[in-house]
Amino acid sequence: MIDLAYRDIRHSATKFVVTALGVGMLFGIVLLMIGVYRGLIEDARSLCDDVGADLWVVQDNTLGPFGESSRIHSDLEQTLHSIEGIKEISALTLYSTQLPYNGQDLRVFLVGYDPFGSIVPIKDEKLIRGRVIERDRYEMVVSSALGVDLDSKIVMANDEYKVVGIVTSSVSSGGDPLVYVSLKDSQKIQFAYTNETIRNDRARGVLKQDTNIVNAVVATLREGYDDRVVADDIAKWKHLSVYTNEEQLEILLKNVVEKSARQIGLFTAILILVSTVIIGLIIYTMTLEKMKSIAIMKLVGIANYHIIKMIVKETLILGGIAFVCGSIFANLTYKNFPKKMVLELQDASMLFVVILVASVLASLIGVHKVLGANAQSAIGG
Repeated sequence: MIDLAYRDIRHSATKFVVTALGVGMLFGIVLLMIGVYRGLIEDARSLCDDVGADLWVVQDNTLGPFGESSRIHSDLEQTLHSIEGIKEISALTLYSTQLPYNGQDLRVFLVGYDPFGSIVPIKDEKLIRGRVIERDRYEMVVSSALGVDLDSKIVMANDEYKVVGIVTSSVSSGGDPLVYVSLKDSQKIQFAYTNETIRNDRARGVLKQDTNIVNAVVATLREGYDDRVVADDIAKWKHLSVYTNEEQLEILLKNVVEKSARQIGLFTAILILVSTVIIGLIIYTMTLEKMKSIAIMKLVGIANYHIIKMIVKETLILGGIAFVCGSIFANLTYKNFPKKMVLELQDASMLFVVILVASVLASLIGVHKVLGANAQSAIGG
C-alpha cells in the first residue's frame, strides 16, 4: 500500500522540512512566552524566599511593600520581640530608586537590612563574587544583572558606596536589579532632600524629617507556633497589618504577575491557534497535490479509512518535527533575552500534547477533501 506521508517526505523533503521549521518557530515562540511567565513567577518569589520570613508586619490597612506603600517606625522591631512565638525579627526597607553609574541612571530595587541582624536576605549560594555587607555604612551588594564591577564606587545621596559583593542575576518582581545596602544607608538614601527642599520645609514649620521609617518588619517563629495565630495577635494589639509569607506571596503574584499572566496566556493561545490554522492549510495544499493519487487509490478499492490514516499520519509527523525544531529554537535563544525565562520540561510536554491535538484537528481539513474525492476522476484525467 502506498504511504502518502512517506512519499511526501521522500519526494518533497526540502519543502516539508522548511514548512516544519516555519511552524516550529511559532511553537518556539509559544515556549518562550511560557518561559516569560515562569520567569515572572520566579522573580516575584525570589526576594520573599531569600528573606525567609514567616511573618510580614506592615502599615495598617495596606498590602505591604510589594502591593502598595507601607511605612512604619523601625523601633517596632524592638517592640515585637515581646510577642510570644517570635524567634528572629528584622526591619527592612524595599523601594525602587535610580542608581547613578558611568553617567547613567540605572533603575534598581533597593533592599535595606541590618547587616548585623539575624535575618539576612543575601543567600550564600547566590553570592558569586566578593562578600556580604559587613559594615553599617557605605557598602553595597549588587545584582550581576546591573553590570556593575566589584569594588566600583557609586555616589548616592552625596555619599560614596563601595560594591563589596555581586549576587546572581537577582531582580525584583518588576524586573529591576536588586541592590542591597545597610538599613541606615537605605533610610538616608530614601529620605535624602535637597537644600532647597529643607529650607522650604523649615519655612513651613517642618523642623526635622522623620527618617526612622522602614517599609516592613519581618519575623521568623519558634517551632510549634502557628503563623496565622501569631499574625492575628500582632494585628490585634499593635494595630498593624500582618501577613504570613504565603499571603505576602499571594499578594505579590496577584498584584504584579496576574495581569501579565493573562496577557501572556492570551498571546500563547493565539499563537497556537495560528499554528493550527497554518498546519491545516499546509495539509490541505498537500492533499490537493495528491488528489489524482487518492482518486486512483479509491478506484482500486482502498478504503477511506486507510487514506485518512495516511493524511493524519503526515500531519502528526509535521507537528512532531515542528515541535522538535521549536524546542531547539527556544533553548538556543532564551538566555539572550533581557528578562529571566524559565523553560521547564512539564511545559514542553504539555505543549507537545497540545500540538498533537492541534495537528489532528488541522488534518480534518485534508480529511474532508479526501472524503469528497471522486474515484471516477482518476479515469477522466
